[in-house]
Amino acid sequence: MGSARHSLVRWVGQVRAWALWNVRGWSVWREPPRVAALVVLVVAADLASIVAAAVTVHIRPRELILAALLVASVVITVELTRKEGEQRGLVKDVYSAWGLPAAILLPPLFVLLMTMMYYSLNQLRIRQTAVHRRLFSGGAVGLAFAAAGVVFRALHSTVLTSTTGVVRNLVWCLILVVAVLVYQAINKSLVILAIKGSDPTADIRKGFFSREPLYNDLAEQCIGALVTYAVATNYFLIPVALPVVALLQRSLRHAQLLNASRTDAKTGLLNARAWEAEAEAQVARAVRARMALAVAVLDIDFFKQVNDTYGHLFGDEVLKEIAHCLPGVLREYDSAGRFGGEEFVLLLPHTRAVDAFRIADRVRDHISGLSLITSDGQAVEVTVSVGVAALDAGSTRELSELLAAADAALYRAKRDGRNQVQMISTTRGLSATGARATSSASTANAFGGTSAPPSVWDVVQERQRPRSSDGDGVRAGALPRR
Repeated sequence: MGSARHSLVRWVGQVRAWALWNVRGWSVWREPPRVAALVVLVVAADLASIVAAAVTVHIRPRELILAALLVASVVITVELTRKEGEQRGLVKDVYSAWGLPAAILLPPLFVLLMTMMYYSLNQLRIRQTAVHRRLFSGGAVGLAFAAAGVVFRALHSTVLTSTTGVVRNLVWCLILVVAVLVYQAINKSLVILAIKGSDPTADIRKGFFSREPLYNDLAEQCIGALVTYAVATNYFLIPVALPVVALLQRSLRHAQLLNASRTDAKTGLLNARAWEAEAEAQVARAVRARMALAVAVLDIDFFKQVNDTYGHLFGDEVLKEIAHCLPGVLREYDSAGRFGGEEFVLLLPHTRAVDAFRIADRVRDHISGLSLITSDGQAVEVTVSVGVAALDAGSTRELSELLAAADAALYRAKRDGRNQVQMISTTRGLSATGARATSSASTANAFGGTSAPPSVWDVVQERQRPRSSDGDGVRAGALPRR
């Protein structure tokens, strides 16, 4: 009881921040202008729809019974979610299992109010987040369901009047599918607009249209359709559907937790264990198929001085910005992970040595051009050193050997001045060095001194001859042949 009272006090405090006399203090204005405008527009449209629906609604007793059963199911679902917690980021829930029956079988006012109630309960009982984001989510989902209900009733009144029997059942199902598609189109469009407005580099295809999210959407909408059909015949089947919906909720949460266990919490990239598992499978496949492959190790130059100078919070922001930019400069089938500390690792399948070097140098050059701003407005530049190890087609190497070679190449890049790429090939004795060219006589390293700029695209085929060992005991220039 005490925790509920404490949550209520916190929620009231956030509501006060949204009081009309404190408009300038609304957190929505801290969003990009386009996003702020979208949020205000969606919330205003939702409130206007509620008012318009309330003015025209005619409520019957049986509709109140159905609404009460659906609201009770929503409350139970929220409490079950509270027991497991809500993940940060884009969260997948099963609200459609209750929202779709409300949209199809009840006047629009009910689904609009129930949706706002659902997101208010999430804010109050599960996890506190920015109020304007909850309002936007509730507005987008509510408007989408209300539109789906309007479309269903319009088609139902015009198409079903002339059909009977099996044909009538088939047409009813097809109309329901159309209504679901209307809901999905409106809701996803609004959410995608908000995400792209906040982050133009966000991977929309992976977040919304890859296999896993599409499968989850399909499962959720199918459960919603089954509940809608069952409730259309007997309201009191809702309690029977509740365990099924709860099971789907648990399965979705399990999938989210499984994905979280593979992800580095700070950067969103694969963690070391998940990246190594994926890389080992790719290396074994490349060896069997006699295909080329490469791995790269990135290390932020003078990262300790970043933390000492600007604090660890800014150091975390540096890690996040670098991790955030990697998918944009890598290919779709490449894999990036955080190896620990300030080190990142890249897996480059189907990649020859020269191509791997070009990709690594493109990553290095992009990172050196990042605009990083401290809390006091100071612009900071960081650079990375990169070590690359290439597995040529037909070679037989293990991931541990490639990582050791990439680490040796990274050591050489650090030793020779940082902000450059060094590469080791497994068979051809290829030694490569690269860095961004500058017009000055020396290149300023981030948070360090200056060093003579290494040559750009200085790739030389060295003769196959014995080489001296680097300080870490791994021969520079080539791995020993098997």
